[in-house]
Amino acid sequence: MKSILLSLLFSCGVAAHAFAAEDLPGYEQMTVFPPDRALPVAASLWYPAGVRSYRGVVGDNPVFHGTSVWMGARIAEGQYPLFVFSHGSGGNMDNSAWLFSALVEKGAMVLAVNHPGSTSGDSSPRASLYLDRRAGDLSAALDALLSDPVLGLHVDRSRITALGFSLGGATVLNLGGLRFDREVYRDYCLANPKATDCGFLAKGNVDLDHLPEGFSADGSDDRIGHVIAIDPAFTYTATEASVEAVTVPVSFINLGDRDRLKTGDVSENGSNLANRLADADYQVIAPSYHITFLGQCKPDGAAFLAEEQDDPVCTDPDGVDRADTHHRIIKAVAASAGL
Repeated sequence: MKSILLSLLFSCGVAAHAFAAEDLPGYEQMTVFPPDRALPVAASLWYPAGVRSYRGVVGDNPVFHGTSVWMGARIAEGQYPLFVFSHGSGGNMDNSAWLFSALVEKGAMVLAVNHPGSTSGDSSPRASLYLDRRAGDLSAALDALLSDPVLGLHVDRSRITALGFSLGGATVLNLGGLRFDREVYRDYCLANPKATDCGFLAKGNVDLDHLPEGFSADGSDDRIGHVIAIDPAFTYTATEASVEAVTVPVSFINLGDRDRLKTGDVSENGSNLANRLADADYQVIAPSYHITFLGQCKPDGAAFLAEEQDDPVCTDPDGVDRADTHHRIIKAVAASAGL
């Protein structure tokens, strides 16, 4: 469990979503084989279920509520828009279920993966910088799904959106063609050592003078037709050449107005990335904060975290309603994707 968050920059959570029994999403686990990984990678698919199978609960733990699903249920007839989701460091493929289940309810499929080296209980500051491997995980999962003789037939290949939060936001921007400069990021952290992301890296085996080449790799996948990035990491380091070359439409969502995480701020007061891309839209959901993206906590969740001396991820700033923020994020993501 420790640490659930590891840093405010790199995390995401899980929550329950209110469904009528017949409206539960279908849930299927997959195994994929990215070429840059030594071992297989786990993936999960959320989709409209055509029948009831048996009820399962995904992602339940002492802090966050789990989400009910129909395990392995036959997919409903039709083709559906697909979201390919990238979690943050400290998260996993079943985090953000409150968002996944809501998107399924609106008629979409969601494909998520575990990014080795940055999953729950396996999150390393150093591993979080290999953006090429993270992008490769998603491309490999997309390969596996589209080639599946049953499930692949239900994907509307003209409507594939890469969706990510925090570190996952940087990952999906990389899938859309954006690249990041290692030297610029080194200078950024030297100038901002107390920034949340830089502080997280300082706790690990990270040498700012020798950041991995994969941080600056081209992870683009031409099957991605749209990118949605929520509080994305590393936005100050986007290379100008790649900014000018990106042709995929990008939707940015920042959480919080007065309170906003510095590295994920893509407005004119931050990296200004939202205004630098040729085809980008931008919106702010406030009042909220970066951690407000995380799932709805159980009544004893905050006390459990305090007892474990873990990050207070159940505690939002004054005046913030997490459930309302989730509703607004769902609405924003669905609208951006044309659901």
